[in-house]
Amino acid sequence: METIKKFLEFELITIGENTLQVYSIFAILIIFIITKALLWLIKRALYRKRISNKIDVKDSYALYQIIKYLIWVIAIGFILEALGVKVTLLLAGSAALLVGIGLGLQQTFNDIISGIILLSEKSIRVDDVLDIDGIVVKIQSIGLRTSKGINTDDISMIIPNSLITTNKVINWSHQSEKARFRVDVGVAYGSDVDKVIKILEESLLEHPDIYDKKLIEVRLTDFGASSLDFQVLFFSENIFSIGRVKSDIRKNIHKNLAKNNITIPFPQLDLHIKNTKSEIS
Repeated sequence: METIKKFLEFELITIGENTLQVYSIFAILIIFIITKALLWLIKRALYRKRISNKIDVKDSYALYQIIKYLIWVIAIGFILEALGVKVTLLLAGSAALLVGIGLGLQQTFNDIISGIILLSEKSIRVDDVLDIDGIVVKIQSIGLRTSKGINTDDISMIIPNSLITTNKVINWSHQSEKARFRVDVGVAYGSDVDKVIKILEESLLEHPDIYDKKLIEVRLTDFGASSLDFQVLFFSENIFSIGRVKSDIRKNIHKNLAKNNITIPFPQLDLHIKNTKSEIS
């Protein structure tokens, strides 16, 4: 036992009044292992609640992220204490420095606070489809400072959290897993309106990603300059890839209209030339 005690008290490094001993290394290692084990147990507990449908998948992710950051802050405090650094004295002595750092890293702290808001408020969660400044993004993870997502071109995006909390953002997934979309189409004047509506409805029914085919709707919206304007309305759960869905529906519409000899017109302009030259008698 005396040998073990001497080994643990062996001084590795001495800096001023602080000495790093072997037992400090062991203490840091134990704190690290306990922290990782505690986080694993919490993650398992949340997973069990998720399996038993007592908690939503997205809610469990947000809760785990908040708990993880909190536990690591406490663990880092214990690690500093194990190294002989008095955390309270460190904070008190470096108050002015922290103010300067805070001013210099104002945007970073803004992003961190925004991350805490996103995780606790749960207005935006993992797998939500957002429209941020005209860019459609599917959120893959929400971190303390940034969130990660993927756009419709399969390009990964790192988004500062403050961009989500301070800007106008459309959350297509917020209220339900489905959303309503529309496709606009114009046909030539003289076309049978009832027949056009039937063709447009059939074109929608051909697509497998239409949610609840009873909810589809076709409207005659306007008498355009060159066409009768229709609006095709439908629900879909394929929110993230809705651009592909709309493209497929437009192809169906074009094919079915052409099959029935119904023309999709293009803008035309009639030019009338008037001869104002007077005859000289």
